[in-house]
Amino acid sequence: MTPILTNLAGLALRVFPAAVFWQSGRTKVDGLSIKDSTWFLFEHEYALPVIPSDWAAVAASLAEHLLPVLLILGLMTRLSALALLAMTATIQIFVYPSAWMTHGLWAAAFLALIAHGPGRWSLDHVLQTRRVPA
Repeated sequence: MTPILTNLAGLALRVFPAAVFWQSGRTKVDGLSIKDSTWFLFEHEYALPVIPSDWAAVAASLAEHLLPVLLILGLMTRLSALALLAMTATIQIFVYPSAWMTHGLWAAAFLALIAHGPGRWSLDHVLQTRRVPA
């Protein structure tokens, strides 16, 4: 594959799943406050067996704002992709098990980023190439 296609693929693998999670995060908040509807959804529809619903609402709201930004910038890409892969698995297993095709597409993008990194069009690449060897 040509370098430009490889870099374009890395960018697309970061941007498109990040946009999904960013938009989801935006639906959970009003300004800097978590919406009443978010608290309700995490208590009733998104209820997880291990984590209290109020903690899950806060964690998901924060993660869906922070991790997509990091992913788009290509900063801490593998860690961000791993965290979003864990969120995707949680959603698949505990919340919407019938949405496996959508979650599978997200997971494929995150797995590719974890395995191959973000590509040259990323802050991870810029920061790594500017390191001075010891």
